Formats: sequence, C-alpha cells, structure tokens
Amino acid sequence: MTIKVLKHAVIYTGDDVIEDGYIRFDKQILAVGPMFDYKAQAGEEIQDMKGQTIIPGFIDVHCHGGYGFDAMDGDANQIDEMATKMMQNEGVTTLFATTMTQSNENIANAMRGVKDAAEKNPLIQGVHLEGPFIAPIFKGAQPEQFIKDPDVDLLDEWNKLSGNRVRLITYAPEDPGSKAFEDYCLAHNIVPSVGHSNATREQMIESKATHVTHLYNAQREFKHREPGVTGHAMLEDNMYAELIADGFHIVPDMIKLAYEQKGAERIDLVTDSMRAKGIAEGESELGGQKVIVKDKQARLEDGTLAGSVLTYIDAFKNIQAFTGCDKFEAVMMSSVNQAEEFGLTQKGKLEVGRDADLNILDQQQNLVATYSFGQGYQH
Repeated sequence: MTIKVLKHAVIYTGDDVIEDGYIRFDKQILAVGPMFDYKAQAGEEIQDMKGQTIIPGFIDVHCHGGYGFDAMDGDANQIDEMATKMMQNEGVTTLFATTMTQSNENIANAMRGVKDAAEKNPLIQGVHLEGPFIAPIFKGAQPEQFIKDPDVDLLDEWNKLSGNRVRLITYAPEDPGSKAFEDYCLAHNIVPSVGHSNATREQMIESKATHVTHLYNAQREFKHREPGVTGHAMLEDNMYAELIADGFHIVPDMIKLAYEQKGAERIDLVTDSMRAKGIAEGESELGGQKVIVKDKQARLEDGTLAGSVLTYIDAFKNIQAFTGCDKFEAVMMSSVNQAEEFGLTQKGKLEVGRDADLNILDQQQNLVATYSFGQGYQH
C-alpha cells in the first residue's frame, strides 16, 4: 500500500491541535506532527492540505440504519453496504450496528447478519442491543408486544450468535431481574446503558449502568422532586450520555444544558438513524411500523419520533452551533470518548499505530474526504 502524506493541515489529534501539521500513513498512522518535524521519504504520495482540517473518523455507537437498509433486516450484504455508505457519505469510520425490540427470532437473525457483515467489513466494531429489556411506559418507537424482562440466557444466546460482538445494551435497570443481567454484561465486556426506562434516582444509584441511551428521550425525566434517569445521568461523573443533536429530539437549549453540566468528556454524539436516512422523504418503516419522514424528522403515525435521519457530519456541526463548544471538544464527543469508553484502542485519535481513520474538512466544516484504514474516499 502506498504511503500517503497529508501536509500543511490543521490537525486535531484528539489530544492536541497542530496548526500547521502533517500526517503520514498507510493502513495505520506512521507519523503525525508539526511541519517543522517533517522529513520527506522516498515513494511517498504527498498532498498539500492548506486551508483544510484533519480530524479522527467519527464513531457512531447508536445507529439502526440508513440508505434504505436496517440492521434488523439481518442481511449481511445490506448491513455491509449500509456501513460503507455511512463512511462514504458522512465520515463514520466505526459503528455499532443497532437493533431494536422485536421477536426473539428477528433479533437472533439480526445477530447472525451483523456477525457475517462484520467479518468482511471492519467498520462494524460491535452491536448495540437496544431492547427488548425495557419499560413499556417509555417504549418510544419500540413495539410493546415484544418487550420482556431481563433474561441472561437470551442475552448470552444473542451475544454468541453475534460472535460476542455485543458491546452496548439498552435496558431498564428498575426491573428486579436486572442485577444478574448487569453482572453478565460486565463479565462479557458489554457496557450497560439505561434507556427506555422509568428508573428513579434511587434505583439508578443501585444500578451498574455507566451509559445513558439518547439522554432526555424515552426515560423518566428530570424533575425537582425526582431527578429520574436524566437527572442521574447529569449528576454522575461516571455516566456517558448519548445526545442526538438534530434539534428535534432535543431542543438546542437542552443540548447546551447537557454539555455545560456533563462537559465534553462524557458526551457521545450519536445519530440513532434509521432506514430512511440518506433517501428521499416520504413513507418508510421501522420494526414493522409505518414511519413518515418529513422536514428531516422521522415519526410514527401517532407522531412519536422514530429514530432520526441525522447524518454524523451534521451532528458534528450542530453540537458546535448549539453549545458554542470548539472543534477540539466536538472531536472528543464524536471520536475520542467512544474509543475510550469502549476500549477501541485502534480508533478515536490520530496517533502512531492507530488505524488511519480520518476525515478532511474544509473551512465551512464540510466533508472533503474520508480515509478508512488508509483508503481514501472523496465527498
């Protein structure tokens, strides 16, 4: 593979900012630093990036689908294509294929499909199992007839079918069976995430959840006499909070509140995107339910938000616009935090030895190019 050098760029490594820097890579990063340290080597393919910015590739740990595809379809070829289109269109270089509350058979089929897709497409680094172990009162767009109590044996079966790729699970910790369930997660490198939950602050303190699924959405809300799931996530330093920064799931002021309370170090930007992302507005589908996509919003027929059609690059831009955070912090929320939280030691930062996953932005923060394992794609 040809060694590439991108030089004279502003580089956000995830640890610092290099105002006039270079990065050398093949499949992995070979060197990164200021231009005054650069020494040309024979056979390099050099590109001048003056006026452009290089950041780590985006990591989306909550993503159901897009471009006409959905992880629940269980079709390995389609899941593979879905992941590739997310990389090529929006700069996502790592994703967790996300399931939803469905029948045991449908979830098992999805696990097989994701396993087969991940074996040929390393963009897929895990599974986010969203449901079915959730609270009916906060089901959101999850079909209530398939909701069930936490079941360790069932989780173990699905995890094995995925090739032990379940890395994140959304569940309701107030359920009496959640303790053994949490213990299984912690023993199998799965992050327990509270979501679609009616848990009180007291119940959350007793739980082992360290992550909250789509903060504010589909959970016991923050109130002055009961902090609920949202208040607990705000108060506890060990809790990572997902934010869907589309301006619809959460109004910008509340996104800013979460940013100011949690800090950039504990926020994971996610899309929670569904099948209709990247295609024309109109009628779509989620878990066998009719979805209407209009004005950049995806809703069930009763008006319930049904995932999003948010692209990751728009989430990256929006978090800056909504909160006033700088690009360094946006990089933390889009790459660095996810890599650290989930032990993705080859991802999330631009440093020697990590995978050459990076995005090139112009001065308006539009995507110019994405590199995945050193392979470049123009936008």
